[in-house]
Amino acid sequence: SVPCSAILSSYLLGERLNLLGKLGCLLSLVGSTVMVIHAPEDEEVTTLEEMTSKLKEPGFLAYAAILLALCFLLIFYLAPRHGHSNILVYLSICSVIGAFSVSSVKGLGIAIKGFFAGQPVLQHPLTWILVITLVASITTQINYLNKSLDIFNTSLVFPIYYVLFTTVVITTSIILFKEWVTMTVVDIIGTVCGFLTIILGVFLLHAFKDMDVNLGNLPQVLQNEQPAPVTRDDKNILIEVDNSSIAPEDKPKVFVLYT
Repeated sequence: SVPCSAILSSYLLGERLNLLGKLGCLLSLVGSTVMVIHAPEDEEVTTLEEMTSKLKEPGFLAYAAILLALCFLLIFYLAPRHGHSNILVYLSICSVIGAFSVSSVKGLGIAIKGFFAGQPVLQHPLTWILVITLVASITTQINYLNKSLDIFNTSLVFPIYYVLFTTVVITTSIILFKEWVTMTVVDIIGTVCGFLTIILGVFLLHAFKDMDVNLGNLPQVLQNEQPAPVTRDDKNILIEVDNSSIAPEDKPKVFVLYT
């Protein structure tokens, strides 16, 4: 999503993507690949009863309560005040809500498998709770993502949203399914390094977006530029001449007016 959104926005929307932005897209792709290679396997959850027991665990309930409180704070307090000036506000709402959408999709996937296996999933209350949660979370995500796209640069919105959303999803996965319990040290290090590589790529894409850097002018950009001459206006020249200590007292002071 990071390279595709940045490149397509550059060609279709006319948004700028310099050499460092392209390098950031490449690093994001490399980091995602490393994360996939070292990603933990899903814990086997095959029935809605097992999913219900996972959702009822105290750790996940506390985590969900914190996310809901944070979401309400962002929506009702920070978004009206800082949403139009800070890119992180709307994207944080989308990312926090993403924890509920991902969990709902996981549960509905189990329900769909059970439906085709002949299980009475439609009579299970969790199925309809997951459907309502999924519709509400996706609607909220689309709403605030569109608001963010209307205000900020597309090549910035999707990379930052990708990092925030991935962070929330990984945290949710750890708490809900305990996927990292069976991971080796190599896989843990690989996953963390892949994620840090993505963050580095997004930083390059975001921090240097206004620089005119490409392969053609790269040598000139790397050279030390001489400081531009300071232009002084008439007021500064008059004050400097009037307060000059090097002018002898026995000589008349001369004021020069430039027009």
